[in-house]
Amino acid sequence: MTSIFKEGVYDTGSYARTGTLTLGGIQIPTPIFMPVGTRGSIKSLTSEDISELGYELILANTYHLYLKPGKEVLDHFAGLKNFMSYKKALLTDSGGFQVFSLASLFKFEDDGVRFQSHIDGSYHKFTPASVIDVQRSIGSDIMMVLDDCAPYGSDTKRLELALERTHRWAKESYQYWMENPNGQNVFPIVHGGVNESLRLRSLETLQNIAFPGIAIGGLSVGEPRPEYIRILECMAPYLDKQRPHYLMGVGTVVDILEGVKNGIDMFDCVLPTRNARNGQVFTSRGKINLRNESHRLSDAPIDPECGCKVCKTYSLGYIRHLHKVKELTAFSLSTYHNLFFMQSFMEKMRKSIEIGNFRDFYAHWKNLFGS
Repeated sequence: MTSIFKEGVYDTGSYARTGTLTLGGIQIPTPIFMPVGTRGSIKSLTSEDISELGYELILANTYHLYLKPGKEVLDHFAGLKNFMSYKKALLTDSGGFQVFSLASLFKFEDDGVRFQSHIDGSYHKFTPASVIDVQRSIGSDIMMVLDDCAPYGSDTKRLELALERTHRWAKESYQYWMENPNGQNVFPIVHGGVNESLRLRSLETLQNIAFPGIAIGGLSVGEPRPEYIRILECMAPYLDKQRPHYLMGVGTVVDILEGVKNGIDMFDCVLPTRNARNGQVFTSRGKINLRNESHRLSDAPIDPECGCKVCKTYSLGYIRHLHKVKELTAFSLSTYHNLFFMQSFMEKMRKSIEIGNFRDFYAHWKNLFGS
């Protein structure tokens, strides 16, 4: 099978690297951050906004799209990209994280997961094959296998069970996908909590199957940052360099820095968009709370060094006003700015690796956004 990833430049002092991810003829430079469009929309933005921002790979959620609008609608429109008028690449998770986050509504069975809809209480079941089918209807360029994400703090017995389940389902998913690849790709998900030996066992098991890429799940789910870093560091030397490495659900500046330092190529998170709606924006000077009284009379932009249309047009005082009176425009302006920041941040990171300056880049941004 043709590789979807081409290695670029490596940092001399870490596992940081650049690369190119090719999906459906679209070439995407890495490391990359993917905005999250859970239900087929990045909250408060249009598909035109996403194109204008330059994002060529975004994420959507299999569980939520399965429930609404449902497979019938997705099939009718020949996939989510047609439905939402989005022309670039799409990655979808499998619903495994919803098993983790909505645990009271889910029950594990040998061949899958039975669950109740959080919307109307109706009963459904996901299996390794059925989640591939849903993602085929969505039209994902990268699909995720069904997995078992054990909560942080789980004992060894629970972690072992999660690995057995996740590995078995990954093999079933691979076999089912290979019957009809149809131009789509599927990634397995490495688990093992903060147990180094289990993480390495999971990584070895899944890299022995010819998946086009490797995803890492079950991090940034409540563990202290030193534990997060320790697990990344233990896996970094063993990540297959020929495949892209995707760290699921990670989106803080500091966590991305640690991920890239340890060989991660792809990130996604709701944090930049959720924080924007709650009045927190990211800037070249650190984080800003837009609702602070100190901004009431400010005629400066959110970030004088930012080139986004929000910073070129609107004052901090005005955007603060919009948040204080709960105008919907506050959400779209803040979200647009934060996603512009993330796109620019990743571009600068790639450049720092290319010119051999990643160490200084890492130190500068880690100091700015916290240890």
